[in-house]
Amino acid sequence: MKHINIPIFIPHLGCPFTCVFCDQNRISATRDIPGEMEVINIVENHLATIPAGSEVEIAFFGGNFTMVEKTRQEMYLATVKRYLQDGRVRGIRISTRPDGIDAQILDFLQRWGVRTIELGVQSLSDEVLKASWRGYQAADVFKACQLIKEYGFRLGIQLMIGLPGDKLDLDMKTAAKVIELRPDMVRIYPTLVIAGTHLEKLYLKGKYIPLTLAEALQNSLAVYLQFQKENIPVIRMGLQPGEELRREGCVAAGPFHPSFGELVEQEAFKAQAGKAIEQFFTAHGRHPQLLLFVHPRDISKVTGQRRSNLNYLKEQFGLELIKVRGIENLARDSVGAGTIDASAPALLLSRLEFIEQVTWDTGTGSLSHVNVKKYQR
Repeated sequence: MKHINIPIFIPHLGCPFTCVFCDQNRISATRDIPGEMEVINIVENHLATIPAGSEVEIAFFGGNFTMVEKTRQEMYLATVKRYLQDGRVRGIRISTRPDGIDAQILDFLQRWGVRTIELGVQSLSDEVLKASWRGYQAADVFKACQLIKEYGFRLGIQLMIGLPGDKLDLDMKTAAKVIELRPDMVRIYPTLVIAGTHLEKLYLKGKYIPLTLAEALQNSLAVYLQFQKENIPVIRMGLQPGEELRREGCVAAGPFHPSFGELVEQEAFKAQAGKAIEQFFTAHGRHPQLLLFVHPRDISKVTGQRRSNLNYLKEQFGLELIKVRGIENLARDSVGAGTIDASAPALLLSRLEFIEQVTWDTGTGSLSHVNVKKYQR
């Protein structure tokens, strides 16, 4: 069953802090605070286009919902509860800060039918949180997550990489701690320098250096694979590329790409395909022409933009020809390898098997590389 969120943005509402990276008006592309009729229109317009049989949640994003004045929270929840009662939506989702959670708040949310709570955690390094002006510590996150789980809500955690003071080994430690919390879902966002934020001032003074796109992809990949190994869904990587973020001058610097998540997944498939080829050559000898096998929905990911992954693999392994074939009965995220005329893979490497074979150099931020030199012509 496909899950679909109906997003309702409440920009900057309820936020007691202005974090160094934040300008919610730009990020959400909704400058006006939505009222009752606006919420109804948003929901009705989305429901009219959602395929039958989908699992639908109404999601309040953008602000810190539990820190909005209580009367406004009640207005929003009362407005959308009718859709819960008539069965057109499965639940209500809200996002907030870890310090916006306590037992009284959770009792209130439970009464109104809220099902999922996403926390803007960003990092579990106290040094990074302090440098980012978040206003809480990692201990507050652990307390909030434990309480949310005890109440039976579905827990989502939002992380950011590349914040001031951040580096890959801190991202990896944060991911490991998040895994201990066993969230139901995770989002991963690279830090962007948004015009008008304090982070832009630091950037212009040379006191903050954003990640390059290549660095952001590699760091996100390292974190993403940790969650995949533990079967924790990563439901989004990269900010939604809305109209506001695409506007000239909005993103002053940083690794913005409209298909950031797709690029991370392509990086994963490129490295995994390299491992599969290496193992195929070890077991069956070197072949100048190869066929890779994946699930049909993974073809674009193993191919890469403008065939970049296939061109890379062809060059690295000294191949004359490399092609991709989709097979429906292959598991998602697996990569098989065989001779160019094969109808099925002679070797199959699952994502879990791949993850267990790779290591990361936290100094350079790079994945351990396949030994390709012995295969080159």
